[in-house]
Amino acid sequence: MTDFIIGGISFREIRENSCYYADKTTFLEEFLRTVPPKASLFTRPRRFGKTLMMNMLNDFFDITQDSKAIFEGLAISKNKALCDKWMNQYPTVLISLKEMEGDNFYEAMVEYSHIIERLCGDLSYLQGSALVGQQEKDTLACLGKVSKEKDVLNNSLVTLCRALYAHWNRPVILFIDEYDVPLARAQENGYYPEMVKFIRKLLGSVLKDSKFLQFGILIGCLRISKESSYTGLNNLRCYGISDALFADKFGFTSEEVDDLLAAAGFLEKKDTIKEWYDGYRFGDDTETYCPWDILQYIEDLQANPAAMPKAYWENTSGNDIVRTFVEHCNVRDIRRKLDTLMTGGCIATRIIENLTYDRLYDDIENMWSVLYLSGYLTKASPEQIKKCGIKSDAGKTVLAIPNKEVLEIFADVISKWFKKEVQNIDRTELFKAFWADDADALAKLLCDQMDDTLSYYDAREDFYHAFVLGLFTFTGWEVESNKEYGDGRPDIVVLDTDNKRAAIIEVKRGKSQRGLPRMAKTGISQIRKNRYATPLLKKEDWKVSLWGMAFFKKTCAIRTEEAKSQS
Repeated sequence: MTDFIIGGISFREIRENSCYYADKTTFLEEFLRTVPPKASLFTRPRRFGKTLMMNMLNDFFDITQDSKAIFEGLAISKNKALCDKWMNQYPTVLISLKEMEGDNFYEAMVEYSHIIERLCGDLSYLQGSALVGQQEKDTLACLGKVSKEKDVLNNSLVTLCRALYAHWNRPVILFIDEYDVPLARAQENGYYPEMVKFIRKLLGSVLKDSKFLQFGILIGCLRISKESSYTGLNNLRCYGISDALFADKFGFTSEEVDDLLAAAGFLEKKDTIKEWYDGYRFGDDTETYCPWDILQYIEDLQANPAAMPKAYWENTSGNDIVRTFVEHCNVRDIRRKLDTLMTGGCIATRIIENLTYDRLYDDIENMWSVLYLSGYLTKASPEQIKKCGIKSDAGKTVLAIPNKEVLEIFADVISKWFKKEVQNIDRTELFKAFWADDADALAKLLCDQMDDTLSYYDAREDFYHAFVLGLFTFTGWEVESNKEYGDGRPDIVVLDTDNKRAAIIEVKRGKSQRGLPRMAKTGISQIRKNRYATPLLKKEDWKVSLWGMAFFKKTCAIRTEEAKSQS
C-alpha cells in the first residue's frame, strides 16, 4: 500500500520508502533549459511544497550523493543528457532559515549560529581537506562552535562556498529555504533594521558576483523589495505566483489530485476536495490545490472514511496576517470589499509584489497584496469575473477567496474579532433593557450592533448564538451555553446571583424578516415545553425570565415573559 506522507520527511526518504510523490522533477528541465540566473527567488504561500522542492533539488545536484536510483522512473530521468551533465556534479549547501527567530536580535543570531553549526557538522570533511586553506579551516572551526560574532556570521555562507569550491574545484549551488522568516520575525519583535542589515550582507556577499557560486535559489512566502533587504542584488530573478514560469511546479494540479485520489482510493471525494482546497490560480491561469491540506484530509479519511474536511490552516501562526487585516476592518471601503469577498464576490485591486516587512501595514491597500501573496486571496477565475460583472482597470487584479477552507478561516477570525469588539462597547443600555424585560428596546439595540457585522454571517447557523453569548461575556454574571436544564439544553442561561435573577434564552435563525415574531414565540414555547426553568424556579426569591430571540440578516424580533412554576 502506498504511504501518503504529510511532511517532515526528505525527498530521498520518500523515494526509498516508496511513498507517494507528485512528480515535480520537470522543474529541473524548465530551470536548466537556459543558463540559470546567478540568483533566483521563488515565492509561494506556505504549505505548498517549497521545502520538499528544495530538498529534491539538493539531492539532484549534490556531488556527495549517488541519486540515480531515487530519480529513476521520474520525469527527469528520461532526459539522460541533462542528468549526465548535472546530476551529482556540484557541491551544494542547503540551509533553512525557518528557525532563525528570537525575541531580540541577539537571540536570532544565536539561532543562526546553531543553524550554521549543524551545517558545518554536515561538512566536517572540509576540515581534513588538503585543498582547503588554513584561513577557511579556522573560520569553519569558529562557525562550528556556535559563534555569535556578527562579522563571522555575516560571511558564513561565503566561507562555506569558498571551502567547498577549493575542495571540489567546482562552483557551489546554494539553496536557502524560508529566506524571509528572519525578516518577518524581526518586524514582529522590533529589531527589523538590524536584521535587514545582517541579511543584506549575508546574502549580498554570497549571491552577487561570487566566483565560488554556480547559482543560488531562495524560496519563501513573500517577495521582498530589492530596495530594502537586497540592495545590491540587482541580479535577483524573481518568480512569484503571478508569473507563468514554474506556475505548476508548486502545489498540486488538478491532474495530480486525480492521480493521488485514485491511488488513495478516495476518488468519490473529488468534488468535496475541490470545494475545500482548490481555487488557487498561479501564473496566467494554472489551477492549483494546496497539497498539505489534501494530504491531511486523506490521512483523516484513512482513519475514518466518513471524516469531514476542515480548515487545517486554521490554527497555524500564519493566520496572524488575517488577524492583523481584520483589525483594520473599521475602514468602510475595506469592510465593503471584505463583505463582497465573503459572500462569493470579487474585488479589483492593485497588487504590489515588492513589499518590505516594515511597510506591510502602513497602507491599508497593501494588505490586499499581502493576503494575495500569502494565499488567502487568489486571482478570480474567468467564470467568477463574468458572474460578478467586474471589468478590471489596467494594472489591477481581480481577486476572490480561493476555497471553503480559507473562507472558514476568515469567518473564524472575524467572528472572534466582532465578539471582542462587542465586549468593548458600552452595554449599559442593552443590559438595562434586558433585565427590565423590555424586548422592543433590546431588539433595537441588538439591531444597531449587528449593523457592524458582515452579510456573510446571515448564512451561518452558529453566528447569532455566538453573538448573543458574547454580549454577556466578561460581565461578572455566570453565563452557561448548552448546559443541561430541565428536560434539555437551552441555548444560553444568564445567572445574576447578587440580584437573584436569571434569564433563559433560545436563539433562532429565520428565513425571512416577516416570520421572526412567530419564531421568537416558538423559542419561548420550547423553553416551557422542555421545562428549562424548573431548576431555577426552585431557588428562593429568584426572578426567572424567558427569552425568544429570532434573527434574519441584520434584523431581529424578541419576545419575553416571566417564568412561572411548572413552566
